Amino acid sequence: MTTTAAAVWGRTEQQDFRSRVRGCLLGAAVGDAFGAGAHDRTLKELRTEHGDAGLTEPPDGTLPVTAATQMSLFTVDGLIRAHVHRDSGVWHPPSDVHRAQLRWAATQRDWGPDERRRDNGWLGRQEWLYARRRPPRTCLTGLGDERLGTLDQPKNPDADDSGALARSAPFGLLVGWEPQLVCQLAVECAAQTHGAPAATLAAGALAVTVHGVARGASVEAAAGTALGLLAARAGHEPVTEALTRALGAVREGVPDADRVTALGADEDTAQGQLAAAVYCALVGEDVRHGLRLAANHDGPSAVTAAVTGALLGAQHGETALPPAWLAALEGRGTVLELADDLAMELTQSATLHTPTWHTRYPTR
Repeated sequence: MTTTAAAVWGRTEQQDFRSRVRGCLLGAAVGDAFGAGAHDRTLKELRTEHGDAGLTEPPDGTLPVTAATQMSLFTVDGLIRAHVHRDSGVWHPPSDVHRAQLRWAATQRDWGPDERRRDNGWLGRQEWLYARRRPPRTCLTGLGDERLGTLDQPKNPDADDSGALARSAPFGLLVGWEPQLVCQLAVECAAQTHGAPAATLAAGALAVTVHGVARGASVEAAAGTALGLLAARAGHEPVTEALTRALGAVREGVPDADRVTALGADEDTAQGQLAAAVYCALVGEDVRHGLRLAANHDGPSAVTAAVTGALLGAQHGETALPPAWLAALEGRGTVLELADDLAMELTQSATLHTPTWHTRYPTR
C-alpha cells in the first residue's frame, strides 16, 4: 500500500491539524462516555429520569469511556507504528493495526504487569485501559483468533454490528493519504472482527468522511466523497442507502429523537449507526447539541455519540468541545498525548524517529 506524499507543513497548518486530531479523538471519547450514560436505556426511561430533554449532562458529573475508546486508542497506536515501520523497508499498515488491536484484546484478559509484553509501548502501560468496559463480543471473538483476516476470509463473516465502526474514525486522520486508500485500510482493518460488507464498508465510509472533514471539507461534502467511493464496492447498498437517507433528512424539519431513530439509531447495525451519527453531526447547533441528539434514543447510544463526536471534533477542533465535559473525561491526558504523537508523526516524522521514539512505538 502506498500513499500520496503530504505537502510541506507550515506551523499554522500543523497547529490546525493538531487541533483537529485532538478534536476527533477527544470528541469520540467524550461522545462514547456521554452516550454510555444512555446506552441500552429507552428514550422513555431517559425522559422519565432526566426530564423531557432526556440526558443532557454527564451522569454524576463523570465520563468513563467504553471499549470503543480503548480500541480507538490502540488503533491510533497501530497507525503511528505503521508510519514508524516505514524505516524498516517492510510496510503493511493493516498488520500493524491488527497487532495493536491484539494488544487491546490482551488487556481484556490481562493478568497484570508481569504478564505483559515488552513491545506494548507506552500506551500498553496505561493502567486505566485495562478496565473491561462492555467489549463487543464480535471484537473479542475476532481478535481471539490472532491470524490476519482478509476481505476474502474475514473474521466473523456475518457480523454487521457497529463494533468496527466505533473504532474507525482514526483512519480518517491520515490526511496525506488519498481517500480511496484511507477507505481500503479501514475496510481491511474492520474485517479483523466484522466480515459483513455493511460493517466493513460503513467503517470505510466513516474513515473517508473524517478524512474529508479533517482536510477542511464540510460533513456533507465529505460524506458525498464516501458515497462516491462506496458505489464501486460489492455489497455497498445498505450503507449507501443509509448514508443517503441521512443527508436527505437534514432538509426534513427540526431534528428530534424520532428523526434520529428513523435513520437506524435504535438498531445495532453499522450502517444505521453511521447514518444517525452523520445526521447528528450535520444538524447539531454545536458539539453539545449534536451529542445530545446522538445519545437520546432507544439504541446503542455510546456508538452513535462516539461517531458524532469524532466528526464534530475533526471539523471544529478541540476548542469546540464542552470544557466541563473534557474535564470529566476518563483518560483525557492519555488521549491528548496520543493525539499529539499522531499529529507529530504525520507532520514531522523525519525528526522524530530517534531511539526514544522507537522505544515509545516499537515496531516489533
